[in-house]
Amino acid sequence: MKQQVGSFISWSSLYWFCVTCLGISSCVGRLEPNNLSEAQQAYFNPDWAQNKFWDDGLAEVAIYQAERVVYKQPRAFEYTLITVKEDFNQAHNVKTDDYNRSDLFPVLKVNQFCRIPTENYPYHYLTSLFFRRENPVTVHKITSSSQEWCGNTFKAITNTGNNFSYNFNSYWDEQGTGQAELPQDILFEDQLPYTLRSLRFKEGLTGMVSIAELLQTNKANKPTVYQASFFIISDNTGANDNLWRVKVKLAPDKENIYWFRKEYPNILVKQQTWDGRTLQLKEVKRYAYWQK
Repeated sequence: MKQQVGSFISWSSLYWFCVTCLGISSCVGRLEPNNLSEAQQAYFNPDWAQNKFWDDGLAEVAIYQAERVVYKQPRAFEYTLITVKEDFNQAHNVKTDDYNRSDLFPVLKVNQFCRIPTENYPYHYLTSLFFRRENPVTVHKITSSSQEWCGNTFKAITNTGNNFSYNFNSYWDEQGTGQAELPQDILFEDQLPYTLRSLRFKEGLTGMVSIAELLQTNKANKPTVYQASFFIISDNTGANDNLWRVKVKLAPDKENIYWFRKEYPNILVKQQTWDGRTLQLKEVKRYAYWQK
């Protein structure tokens, strides 16, 4: 499932030459499409995020009842998943304020937020994932942060065109600050609630993919990459009627299960992971959450 990146590399190299070497931005051009490879298209639909459903200017805000093990005990809390279309500019690689620029490209942003109470103090996590709209599989950018009474941790993953640049800053010994590289032909466990929505859902469909372990933690270690398999089956009885069930086996003793609605936009309804993280959909709305 290796991505074709030749055209992206040429534009990326041109951009950094112009900005860092010449100190100008006048030659910044529009990014060429970052398309799925033929191997990826066998499993994932490249048009999934191109649907006009995402063009109404609103965000999909899904609230889940969740559990996660902290200090060896399952903790109950609410988990929020926000999915919304934004326009990025290439110069700063963030949501643009100027829509007349020539270097804009559309992304879907996925924000994952939670506050987990414990006896002594709460844990806060916010992970933001950004995907080029034409590619729901290969991450364009990730930032993930945690805050609790012991300190802050921040991680940033950037798609350079031929690998992922991983930068981190934390309060943990030997993880204070640093940088590493990760191969580009991987998925991140954090992206699965979004990326799996774009599967070409079919009874019995199986595949293999490399998956980096969860980034949404307060540690800043280099993530382990698993050679994982996935398997899709249809649930047609009881409470799981009209759902697709996707099993992702990271290792022989590490299996995650995700349930998605069969109708578009295939929202995540339920999740169970090998390490005790669970999600159960409570409600989903579409609205402009940023407006007062």
